[in-house]
Amino acid sequence: MTDHSDWLHLQRQAHREFATRLGEITDWDAPTPDTEWNVRDLVSHVIEEQQWVPHLLAGRTVEQATRDLQPLGDDLRAEWRLYSLAATAAWEEASPSALVCLSRDKVPVTDYLREQVGDVTIHSWDLARAVGASEELDAALVEAVWTLFEPQRDTLAASGLYAPPVPLPDDAPLQSRLLALTGRTP
Repeated sequence: MTDHSDWLHLQRQAHREFATRLGEITDWDAPTPDTEWNVRDLVSHVIEEQQWVPHLLAGRTVEQATRDLQPLGDDLRAEWRLYSLAATAAWEEASPSALVCLSRDKVPVTDYLREQVGDVTIHSWDLARAVGASEELDAALVEAVWTLFEPQRDTLAASGLYAPPVPLPDDAPLQSRLLALTGRTP
């Protein structure tokens, strides 16, 4: 899937996946596969990433957007609904050919969209594992994120954003290979 409209559909699906797991949280202090985060930290991270989207898609720099970001309230489910809707609306209005100023460089809107879909997808699984919810992610979402991440295998491993890849056989299910690529034990 390389078409921008396909990635818009995947963004909405990734947000549904995350929202489903968010609804199953009973222990906000439970550990997650992201060893430095508990459930509250993980959810806050994903929401904060969504806070940036409308600002960056409107052409603001990271520095400009930082001044306008509000601290998250205590009701993280409500915060997710608010910022998920705002991010989704911003993606739908953004021109795929526009450039977005990220902290590292300027990238096309579609590249930023793909990155965000990948982030929310992986963290949906993290949240599922942490709360004991279904860990099975939408197959089309897994396939799309795999096509994004697999060619970047070496870059992802060297980035420090993920734990080292977990070895798995080549015939393991695609979702398992995707998770293993990001240092997660499926």
